Amino acid sequence: MLGILLGALCFLSLFIGSVSFSAAEVFSALLGNADQATTIIIVELRLPRVFMGLLAGATLGLSGASLQGMLRNPLADPGIIGVSSMAGLGAVIAIYMGLTDLFPAAIQIMAILGAMIATFILVLIAARDSSVLTLILAGIGISSLATAAISLTMNFAPNPMTLQDMVMWMLGSLENRTIADILISLPFILIGWALHLGISHGLDACSLGDDTARTLGIDTKKMQLKIILGGAISVGAVVAVCGAIGFVGLVVPHIVRRLIGYAPGKLLIPSALMGAILLISADLFTRIPFGAGQLRLGVVTAIIGAPMFLYIVYKTRRAMR
Repeated sequence: MLGILLGALCFLSLFIGSVSFSAAEVFSALLGNADQATTIIIVELRLPRVFMGLLAGATLGLSGASLQGMLRNPLADPGIIGVSSMAGLGAVIAIYMGLTDLFPAAIQIMAILGAMIATFILVLIAARDSSVLTLILAGIGISSLATAAISLTMNFAPNPMTLQDMVMWMLGSLENRTIADILISLPFILIGWALHLGISHGLDACSLGDDTARTLGIDTKKMQLKIILGGAISVGAVVAVCGAIGFVGLVVPHIVRRLIGYAPGKLLIPSALMGAILLISADLFTRIPFGAGQLRLGVVTAIIGAPMFLYIVYKTRRAMR
């Protein structure tokens, strides 16, 4: 059902925008039989936007479900390991230094480099001490340091236009994403997904505790490294292309749990599908004109995710009494 819904949303996204098309025109553009203007809008603008939204949403949903299962924390999301903030720092530095004038893909490359630095730090720490508390504290430390550096960079922005570019990028968007952007991020996303393969049984075992999981033959340290490395690489690539998009990885696993149950291993693929559904749906809202301005994707996901986050905190507190 999630797959059918996702397919319908992807197809619907090709129709919605400032220019409207009929179903016949969309099919003709996809088959290469439409006029040049229609083909450019459908194939070169809207189709990459939909595909990037699918990849980004699936990555955030998958990473959120795996991190919540590994950390046994319903409030965990990809941002908790600090990779998103470090990727954001790399992009902001690229904008500050004007590297896009020298190389068009500078923002994406710098963001991925920032994510790789965060990944290296996390893997180094996990190799020495793989305890859940240590990983959470390390992620919080990396995220706080990156956020402070982003604020410092914005504070010294050379002109208002540069500052505006930084702010708009940090708000996140799928608009004007191209095939080139997808090709930059796709290898890293696929590597991240591949590292998540085969961890479902380990997550189910770890829900009983690390000691119990080890008695069942699960190498918990290796599994944690795969989840951290896979999540860091794939989420870093998403942030590099789409900007900062929050709350998707946090909210999606909780929605899916109400549909299929609470076994962590069973949440992975449904969470990836639901993440893509949520992000593409949020992107549809950004296409609605609001006066002279336009909603940004990160704003829409925050409007959806923040109330859910508060609800989760409330339910968690009640369960602890």
